[in-house]
Amino acid sequence: MTLPALRIVVADDERPARRFLVNLLTGCQGVEVVGEARTGAEAIAAIEAQRPDLALLDLQMPELGGLDVVRRLDPDTLPLVAFVTAFEDFAIEAFELNAIDYLLKPVEAGRLRATLDRARARRERREPGVERAAALAGAAATYAQAGRRAHLERIPVRRGAEVIILPVKQIASVVSEGELLHITTLARDRYTITHRLHLLEVRLDSRRFIRLARGTLVNIDAIAKVSPMPGGTYLATLSNGQALQVSRIQSRVLRETLLKL
Repeated sequence: MTLPALRIVVADDERPARRFLVNLLTGCQGVEVVGEARTGAEAIAAIEAQRPDLALLDLQMPELGGLDVVRRLDPDTLPLVAFVTAFEDFAIEAFELNAIDYLLKPVEAGRLRATLDRARARRERREPGVERAAALAGAAATYAQAGRRAHLERIPVRRGAEVIILPVKQIASVVSEGELLHITTLARDRYTITHRLHLLEVRLDSRRFIRLARGTLVNIDAIAKVSPMPGGTYLATLSNGQALQVSRIQSRVLRETLLKL
């Protein structure tokens, strides 16, 4: 008997990485990619609309990462999940302890096929969604606890031939431009480093830094005022005078956190 194709949704904010993974999947037998997403919000919509067997979720997506996606899904619509991530010891530890599958970037074809085989086996067992949700919740808690032990306190930045050790507490904002991150301090000093914003974000204390938009991260204590804008968004003014636009998604987050007693 021929088994039905494994229906898959792929979510990754970096188009080359997403296309690479989709191309690998098209080379696998018995697979159908039924949705692609470049944000966590798009991933949620695709999963709810398509009801896939498996979701391959980038762990570090702007605004809503892979773990945020599964937290927002009802257990009845929660598919099997494998997280795609750059190498992080504490992330991998969290997934292994809770029996959650993961793929390391760059994804290897053999490892992907093993993930697909495990997904097929679990699909045939008709694993209840509540069990998947419980395992994912356990992984999220383990990941968060481990991540708190790995917070960056200093960042090395260059100024000419010198390397300056910049305390994280002095950073007001980080704005991405491709693979460049423009860092502005509370004293309005500016530095540029080559790094990915989402990889820096997971190393920072989420109690001290918050996303304002897809490419903007700020020190919460640096936010001096928030002004309403058309369309239900905000403009955040920092204590150093920077004015930064808040995305619609993050405006909702601000209303539920900073703007509520």
